[in-house]
Amino acid sequence: MRIDQALARARLHGVDRLDAQLLLGHLLGKPRAWLLAHDGQDLTAGQAKAYELGLQRRGSGEPLAYVLGEWPFCGLSLQVSPDVLVPRPETEDLVAWARECLADATVATAPRVVDLGTGSGAIALALARRCPQAALWGTDRSAAALAVAAANGRRLGLPVTWLQGDWWAPLQGRRFELAVSNPPYVAGDDPHLDALGHEPRGALTPEGDGLAALRQIIEGAPAHLAPGAWLLLEHGHDQAEAVRSLLDAAGFRSTATRADLAGLPRCTGARWPGAK
Repeated sequence: MRIDQALARARLHGVDRLDAQLLLGHLLGKPRAWLLAHDGQDLTAGQAKAYELGLQRRGSGEPLAYVLGEWPFCGLSLQVSPDVLVPRPETEDLVAWARECLADATVATAPRVVDLGTGSGAIALALARRCPQAALWGTDRSAAALAVAAANGRRLGLPVTWLQGDWWAPLQGRRFELAVSNPPYVAGDDPHLDALGHEPRGALTPEGDGLAALRQIIEGAPAHLAPGAWLLLEHGHDQAEAVRSLLDAAGFRSTATRADLAGLPRCTGARWPGAK
């Protein structure tokens, strides 16, 4: 089977051409441009078989990231599995905001930063790469997710302390200059969950109104934040007002919301002033 014939087979599985190119390029270790320039080249029997299996998986609705076993995030290539969410572009906006906070002259020169519910380790590792002066922690209640995060850290050579536990629970006695989180925030009855069935449900939704994890993080934050520390949270596009209200009620200051590239409010943060 030639490369052009292999790419044409994607239609039989309902897989779009871009996904087919990314899949075949990954199997061959070649960029998309190479595939187009060498579309008459034959695949080996093993390559053709692996490609066909990948098309079947993608055609069944499995995320391409899981089929490939890796996915890009903030310039990093992260290993992913069904134990963790696929990193989203929207979360890169949260990382960008966190970097701005760490660049603030009023933040400690060696800031302590925690990523709550770290999953694949995407946020923590992106900050470790871009802010080497910071000390990073990542927590997750899922041992399987932490195994993925730790493997990514080792492979990338980025130092992060990984701790298992629910949100702040494994961080007793520690305080941070910055805390970030992309927690589960989808409402339990959201119809979009049906299309995300391959990803871990507990990382997508806390059930109910979708705010339970955000409430828990905000309520526990004062005991773990240094005076002047930032808490930055990703949330649903319709939850910004609720998250701002929770932060204000907890005593935070300088509350602000930022929009994603589509103009939707997706991240809200605030600064902890210190003891009331």
